[in-house]
Order: sequence, then C-alpha cells, then structure tokens
Amino acid sequence: MQKILVARPIFPEVIDRLKQYFDVDWNDGETLSPEALNARLADKDGALTAGDPVNAATLAAAPKLRVVSQMAVGYNNFDMAAFNAANVLGTNTPDVLNETTADFGWALMMAAARRVAESEHFLRAGKWGKWSFDMFLGSDVYGSTLGVIGMGRIGQALARRARGFDMRVIYHNRSRVAPEIEAELNAEYRSKEDLLKEADHVVLVLPYTADSHHTIGAAELALMKPTATLTNIARGGIVDDAALAEALRTRRIAAAGLDVFEGEPSVHPALLTVENVVLTPHIASASEATRRAMANLAADNLIAALGVGPRAGRPPNPINPGVLGKARS
Repeated sequence: MQKILVARPIFPEVIDRLKQYFDVDWNDGETLSPEALNARLADKDGALTAGDPVNAATLAAAPKLRVVSQMAVGYNNFDMAAFNAANVLGTNTPDVLNETTADFGWALMMAAARRVAESEHFLRAGKWGKWSFDMFLGSDVYGSTLGVIGMGRIGQALARRARGFDMRVIYHNRSRVAPEIEAELNAEYRSKEDLLKEADHVVLVLPYTADSHHTIGAAELALMKPTATLTNIARGGIVDDAALAEALRTRRIAAAGLDVFEGEPSVHPALLTVENVVLTPHIASASEATRRAMANLAADNLIAALGVGPRAGRPPNPINPGVLGKARS
C-alpha cells in the first residue's frame, strides 16, 4: 500500500477517506519543522500540506515522493522549479473558497472603513462616556470607488458584491480580463498607479510571486487618498508591512484590514501599535463548509495523482501538469 503524509491537522473524516487507499501518517499536532517534515517524508509516495515549505532539499530527502497536494489556492511555499526538475506533481484547491474569501475581504474592508475594531477596543477599555457627532467618523462604502488589484476568481467575486453597494469598480491585473467580464462586472481597467490614486477602498487579491513582492510599499501608499483604506486577503509579502504601519501611524491612509502578513504567523510589531488597522490570523477561507471542501479537494487531488480512486491519473487541479505520467527523477 502506498504511504502518504498528512502534514497538518484536518478533519478526521478526510483522514478516513485517505485510509481507504493509503497507509496514512497523520501529523495531528504542531506544525512540523523542516527537519521533521523531511524525516517523515523519507518513505512517502505523497503528501497533503497546508503552507509547509517544500523545496529541493525536501524533495531530495523524499526520493519516492510523487505528489504534494496543497490545501490552499496559493502555492508560493512550493519551489516549482524543483518540482519540475524532480517530476513531482503539485496540486492546489482553487474555486471552492472564492465566495467565502470574498465575503471575508468585504467584511475586513467595511470594518476598516467604519473603524469597527478601533471603536470596539475603545468601548471595551471603558472609554465611552458620551455620544458625540464626530466620534469614530469613518468613510462610506456605499457609492464609493472600489479598486481591486488582482482580478481573478476572488477579485471578480468582490466586484460582483460591489454592485449591491452601488460602487464604481476599477481594477488592475497583469492583463486585462475579457471585455464581456468587464461588462458583466461594470469594471474599468487602470494602471496600478491610477487605481491607487482614484480608489476609496483598495483590495489586494493577487498571487504572491517574486514580481508581486511589495506590490504595495511606501511609494504606492503615498499615491493613495488620505481617506482611503487598504485590505489584503492575498498573501503576506505583497505589502511592505513596515511601510504600511508607518502610513497608518501618520494617517497617510485612513485604515487597513489585513488577514495575511510577511513572515506569518509573526506580525510586524509596528502593526500592533497602530489603532487604525483590523488584524486577523489568515482566516479568509475559514467557514466550516469551505474548509471541508478544501480538505476534500486536496484529498481528491492526492488520491487521483497516486493512481487510485474514480479519477485515477487525472487529478482535478494539477499546478504543473507537464510532469504527469513521468517517472520521478
């Protein structure tokens, strides 16, 4: 029987599914160190991960490994050049989390705009003594301009939500989306610089790559309106967190909502000292239904990629399909 590692705690019923096909080594505890991950992968044919770094050293330590199934959409933790060189397949879990993540992005954006977290902390600290007309004045979402950077599946889901708030939608992407999608979403393409200047609320939903590192830094923040908000539900590293903390401290922009961070789970200490930011621990896809769907899709990918189950040899979501059918090298 083929052996697999499930590197993170997931739903027990998904483990039971996998046990129908494999000898399962399940890490139901703390995140494995790189050394522990390599040791447990040494005799494995496949792995199910959720953000664990997998690089050339990891693959070299696991000569039998043929597939790594990521329980996430993003896979910047995979060294895809190493995967391709070794003929190891990577898979991910797109689509099943689009709407849930868009919902959460909307919640973060609104919380930042209307100073929800800041005012809650004020109330809990016992500072609320009277009502005043200028207490925690925020910015409107309804009728404002939404700027989406990264008009993929989740970006488009955000743009659809904007219609209910009578918002103008502008977007920036590596390439323009099809004209029929622009028409459906009533979205207008902008350069990144023009979007930052025009938008009242900027939401980041682009993948993390070397090219997108610090897409938003001090220079970009300087272009934004002082009344604008920035929401990041994409990946840490897309925003220069130190520059953002300074822009928030000086009120260069009004507020931010962040679900992802550089070097997470560590958070830049300066972000913890400013009041005008909403911080959440990478939970944009964290509805129970969505996380179950992600876990099951990751299992589907692993089962199929290892040549068993009803889709044997045809995983639903290969990242590098060119290695399918090739011997491990």
